[in-house]
Amino acid sequence: MSQLFKINHSDKNTSARSGVIQTDHGNITTPFFMPVGTYGAVKTQSSEEIAELPSSILLSNTYHLYLRPGTDILQKAGGLHGFMHWDRAILTDSGGFQIFSLEGYRKITDDGVTFRSHLDGSEHHFTPEKIVDIQRIIGSDFMMMLDVCPSGDADHQTWTDALNTTTNWAKRGMKYFRETDSLYGHQQVLIPVVQGGTDKELRKRSVSELVELDADAYAIGGLAVGEPKPEMLETVEWMDEFLPKEKPRYLMGVGTPADLVRNVARGVDMFDCVMPTRNGRNGQLFTFDGKVNIRNARYKTDFSAIDDNGISPMSENYTKAYLHHLFKTEEILGYRIATQHNLHFYIHLLQTMQDKIKAGNFESWAKGFLERYEGKGI
Repeated sequence: MSQLFKINHSDKNTSARSGVIQTDHGNITTPFFMPVGTYGAVKTQSSEEIAELPSSILLSNTYHLYLRPGTDILQKAGGLHGFMHWDRAILTDSGGFQIFSLEGYRKITDDGVTFRSHLDGSEHHFTPEKIVDIQRIIGSDFMMMLDVCPSGDADHQTWTDALNTTTNWAKRGMKYFRETDSLYGHQQVLIPVVQGGTDKELRKRSVSELVELDADAYAIGGLAVGEPKPEMLETVEWMDEFLPKEKPRYLMGVGTPADLVRNVARGVDMFDCVMPTRNGRNGQLFTFDGKVNIRNARYKTDFSAIDDNGISPMSENYTKAYLHHLFKTEEILGYRIATQHNLHFYIHLLQTMQDKIKAGNFESWAKGFLERYEGKGI
């Protein structure tokens, strides 16, 4: 995909850049944020509503889709695009993080990982090759390689072991990927995951081993898993020096609006996070002035619009008092409004960064945004 990713603008004072990734399901302007639809649905939103967002891609999860509805149903449906009535791009995570979370229910070997389903306790075995097969059936445009994702506070040996296994699996996965074909006629891209915790030398080694695969994009994994925020940012900044400049970089599972701004400044192109949807369902809204807890009693009689910056139709049409009432009465509409607002805010934030990079004033804008949002610098 290196020939399919074109960098159009670069910020002169930071590593921020804006470009276009071409897929058979449409072009995607970078940097971008992917709404998370773990099971093939963004919670409380329809595919048509997500399509109304100025976004061209969403994320689903291989582990969860493999368990439910299963590969047989997905293949009969012609893949996830047809199953969920979505004609834009899809990225699927490999499920490595979910399996990592099943501590006590999984076993990692050189061959792959054996785990028990969190649904019924049935035993399953994933190999790098099987993960490619499953994602071929799903039909995602971007397929993540199987990797080992240790916690942010793990010891050096654990990080080293995870790196070694991840590299070996990546070599096997890429070889198998290049020996197989897409099932539905559209191009698919397989993305390896850089590991190494927050140890700079391990990260450098992981990158050097993975770039030998000549992949079309690279992901930074194993961050936002418990390490201090400054260490996460320092690690991404270190990665910027070694990852191929001409290929997209995907920072997995990150993060807050401030995280997105700071990591775009550090050369990241692709993001995903459950925060806008999960926090929205819990009554937390994201705005340019920080977070709003709509359950707070202060909003009971606040008849101002949820947001008057033109973020989304629902933000302008409904008041904070009404949304407060919906959450107090546990009406589903409240979850839908909050989720839609947050997703629109995130997508709007990334679009704003695209515009600022293009205009050549990203750094000054970023400093102003972060000062307004949380009172801190870039």
